[in-house]
Amino acid sequence: MNDYEINDWARILLGDLPGQFLLEVTIRTLLMFIVIFVSMRATGKRAVRQLSIMELVLIVGLGSAAGDPMFYHDVGILPALIVFSVVILVYRGLTRLAAKSIKMEKIIEGEALLIVENGQFTIDSFDKEDLGQDEFFMELRVNSIEHLGQVRRAYIETNGQVSIFFFEEDEVKPGLPLLPEIFNQRTQSIPRIGTYACTFCGNVKELMPQDSLHVCPKCNRTTWVAALNNRRIK
Repeated sequence: MNDYEINDWARILLGDLPGQFLLEVTIRTLLMFIVIFVSMRATGKRAVRQLSIMELVLIVGLGSAAGDPMFYHDVGILPALIVFSVVILVYRGLTRLAAKSIKMEKIIEGEALLIVENGQFTIDSFDKEDLGQDEFFMELRVNSIEHLGQVRRAYIETNGQVSIFFFEEDEVKPGLPLLPEIFNQRTQSIPRIGTYACTFCGNVKELMPQDSLHVCPKCNRTTWVAALNNRRIK
């Protein structure tokens, strides 16, 4: 015998669960909010891209809460509404804390990382963000940058985007090539006297052929490529 009734509001609102489960839903939501937030912070800014971490947590949390009650008959609407309420309240509370406290803002949203300074990589920030070199080179190339010597400063913003500040034309210096066909000519043996850039940190030095390897004084790497010195094409 089919006991399904369209006007069974207890089933519609609570599913097959007792009313006490609503408190458990609140606790689960708080825990999962923390888990999602920590996970998004751990993935780095590039995974967020144009959304703040808090906005992404909000989207993930609300999206997960909205899905199940739509097609699982044993999942009630009321627990989902509690999830929505808790997520939104936590989101609004944290954003207000971030607006009032610089320290909380850094904890919640992170802070911009200086990745290039005076035409060279800042190694500590580069390692901290776990950003692939090829990926970052691509970001610079789409801004018509041929080598790091054209870049005065570059930051990875809290939303994952890259902000770039250029040297004036008469200030451009020799720098690490970003063009694949030139960068791929990197080598550990120096064929002739010239200006070379370390392929890891972008440090530029005048080098000459020698029997032993040239060690970069900045990062202790031994791979070099001929530096470029041309001005940026706007």
